[in-house]
Amino acid sequence: MSVWIQPKRYRRRILCILLLFVGAIVVAYVHKADRPSQNCFQEVFGDDGDKLLEDVQQSIPQPTEDGRNIFFHETSCSKDGLVRLNARQACAIESAARANPEWNIFVLFAAPVGFRNRTAQPIVEALLDYRNVHLRYVNLTTYGNDTPLEEWMQNGEIFRSKYMNSHLSDVMRYLTLYKYGGTYLDLDVIVRRSFEQLAPNYAGAESVKWVAAGVMNFEPKGHGHELADMCVRDLLANFNGQDWGNNGPGVVTRVLRKYCETHSTVHMTRERCRHFTVYPISTFYAIGFEDYKQFFEEKYLNQALATLNQSIAVHVWNKFSKNHPVIVGSRVAYGVLADQHCPKVYRSCGPIF
Repeated sequence: MSVWIQPKRYRRRILCILLLFVGAIVVAYVHKADRPSQNCFQEVFGDDGDKLLEDVQQSIPQPTEDGRNIFFHETSCSKDGLVRLNARQACAIESAARANPEWNIFVLFAAPVGFRNRTAQPIVEALLDYRNVHLRYVNLTTYGNDTPLEEWMQNGEIFRSKYMNSHLSDVMRYLTLYKYGGTYLDLDVIVRRSFEQLAPNYAGAESVKWVAAGVMNFEPKGHGHELADMCVRDLLANFNGQDWGNNGPGVVTRVLRKYCETHSTVHMTRERCRHFTVYPISTFYAIGFEDYKQFFEEKYLNQALATLNQSIAVHVWNKFSKNHPVIVGSRVAYGVLADQHCPKVYRSCGPIF
């Protein structure tokens, strides 16, 4: 006899059983999909010949309490467990080390990486000529301990992000400044002048509406730490793994809009923002992302250098410019700046920078 001509009470029971079965399958699927998968940041490569970088939380020197620390983050996955930096990343690091010789420069790798043969990478070898450059590893399992992000980091939420590497960089910059204080820099900048001239606690405007997150400084204590705390808590409350920009510039912009009681970066002055400065566009982002080709075409050389004349640091918008080659020795703005501010890297990178 067909199921559908059984008495109603049997049909209801069968339908209930089917619904429970389907529901169990859905719950199991969602739970599996929601779990973070194994990734490169949890995997240790190498053999007895490899020397892994030291954990920044345990190594010497430690970031200093006076805030004279500059942090870069490399959050790419590693396929072989070896330290890798391209010429442009290394240029950013060298320029910071040259311009700030008395500051510690920490290059923090999110994946456990190390060296097998340093001389196989001339640009890395060039960097390590600077006594103030320190390459370190960040243990993501423990890095958030004793911070507002401790439980969130342990839950692995970041590994479910659509833009995991980019968003991990966003998380690490705020977390690092919360833990240690100092200056965070993107790996696609060139530092032209010392940060000694800048009073602590600052960022730079990208536009009238947005504060950028590529150059930020927070003091280890006082107002700087207060703002760093507000940033990590904003990140915790508003993290969105589906939105590329929400967790980087979105965080510092939202925080400063409340802190300074204005939505205009023009009005985010040191007086209004209680010992925090949002510098004008010309300071760090004088050439905007929409004009990034000015760094790569000879016809723009004089115009670009004039635009950047007052800049303390230069941001070259790697997201848009990474596929634009610079022939070493060519008269394009990026090459000219690199020759001046990261000469060891520029001269050891081969024919293409």
